[in-house]
Amino acid sequence: MSESFSQLTTALEQELHRLHYTEGTISYYRRMWSRIAAFLEAEHVPDFTEELGLGFLDQQYDFLARQEAGTLTQSMITALRVVRMLGDFQQHHSILRRYYKHRQLLSSDEFIETLDAYARACQAREYSQVTQAHYEKSAEKFFSFLESQVVTHTTQITPPLIDRYAQTWLGYSAKTVELELTALRSVLRFLYAQGRSDRDLSLVVPAVPSRRHTRIPSVWSSEHVSQLLAVIDRGNPGGKRDYAMILLVVRLGLRSMDVKHLQLSHLHWDTNRIEFVSSKTGRTLSLPLLPDVGWAIIDYLQNGRPAVSSPYVFLRHLAPLEPFSDSDHLYQVIEKYMKQAHLPLSPHKKRGMHSLRHTLASVLLEQNTPLTVISDILGHSDTDTTAVYLKVDINRLRECALNLEEVLPS
Repeated sequence: MSESFSQLTTALEQELHRLHYTEGTISYYRRMWSRIAAFLEAEHVPDFTEELGLGFLDQQYDFLARQEAGTLTQSMITALRVVRMLGDFQQHHSILRRYYKHRQLLSSDEFIETLDAYARACQAREYSQVTQAHYEKSAEKFFSFLESQVVTHTTQITPPLIDRYAQTWLGYSAKTVELELTALRSVLRFLYAQGRSDRDLSLVVPAVPSRRHTRIPSVWSSEHVSQLLAVIDRGNPGGKRDYAMILLVVRLGLRSMDVKHLQLSHLHWDTNRIEFVSSKTGRTLSLPLLPDVGWAIIDYLQNGRPAVSSPYVFLRHLAPLEPFSDSDHLYQVIEKYMKQAHLPLSPHKKRGMHSLRHTLASVLLEQNTPLTVISDILGHSDTDTTAVYLKVDINRLRECALNLEEVLPS
């Protein structure tokens, strides 16, 4: 028997209370649920589906047209989150990770202690800071899911529970699913090795077909890169900061995490070099401080950076005046200037900081730079990772084309 909308929202509200959502937030959800209930009644349907929820959004906000035009407001995006939360809770009876804004997801001492022990184990293995943070956050999401399923101890984890958790990632990109399931295997291996589970449940985690060698990196044309940089207003502090950050990626291929973690001590003006430990690989990188990059950083430090005591180069300009968080991928910075430059925003093409890093690799390939050198510049741990960029070198690929008359049977 299907669950009525009233039953669905009652159960969801109980879960919100269990997770210590504020009364103000819960009141907002109640108001939105009331509007959705009125929509369902007008449509003469007793039960909620996510498709009907999207119909509600379209009726209320002309949602699909505004989404296509890129003119959604924050309140509309928040309303979409309400609909998706209803759909997810209806399917999984769990409030999934994407809705959390709380620093602490877990409530049971059992899982809090286990997460702490796992974090220490990851640190002891000397994983990079990025990997440690990803594994710890992924474990926290998994344990939070277990709590929502009324699991109180790691010995109660079963293959069906793991399968249900894996299903919560359906609809995400293959890369995201692959990363999350890899992290899940890691924490399950830890539980078995520590005697917190009586079997190695990492063996039952479903596999995701690898797409590493099939995907083609998104790259920019040199014209689009120039247009992007040209529209940045370098007359204000925010523009000075954004220009310097983007230039570090365009010209030196820094990862966005390394841009955010860049410290004043990493800038060696006497030798015109930038030296830091890569957040992903843990390797020390030493790159030339190119003139245009150096002057952009100097302009920001002297005329744009807030006058606060911080070891980091790039800071937020709104309180609190601190570095960007590790979870901020700076996507919004790129999108802002793409819109100003009237560059195409294709849903099928990545357009974040990482795509600019891809572009540098393709430019270096066009200049006949050896893969080993490109690998060093980008901070890759091996050239196999760098080799994926060969797919965007169309001229080189043409040289590999086969003569059909020679390979086809006569």
